[in-house]
Amino acid sequence: MPSRPKPPPEDEIEESFLKGSGPGGQKINKTNSAVQLKHIPTGIVIKCQATRSREQNRKTARDLLALRLDELVNGDQSRTAIVGNFKKKRADSAAKKSRRKYRKLEEKVAKAADQATEST
Repeated sequence: MPSRPKPPPEDEIEESFLKGSGPGGQKINKTNSAVQLKHIPTGIVIKCQATRSREQNRKTARDLLALRLDELVNGDQSRTAIVGNFKKKRADSAAKKSRRKYRKLEEKVAKAADQATEST
């Protein structure tokens, strides 16, 4: 699995702090804890208000920006795409196992029904 992409240099990022919105009561609407990052060369904008802490939101926003840039540059070879494919394969495998399990159960029930009709 590829390593996490590095955030872009600070001189390529325009950072601003906004008042939050949504659930969280009046406090979130009064404080400038939400972070908005704009990657100047590409124009990608990321807004993060995941926590009440400005510093944690800054870190989360930079991580999200790095992932978004990785997707843009690497496409199918980006970390997000590889992790998504891995999760999809795991889910498909679980679904296949479930289908196999119930198919065996149906065969067992049908076999028991056949034996019951033969013995009578």
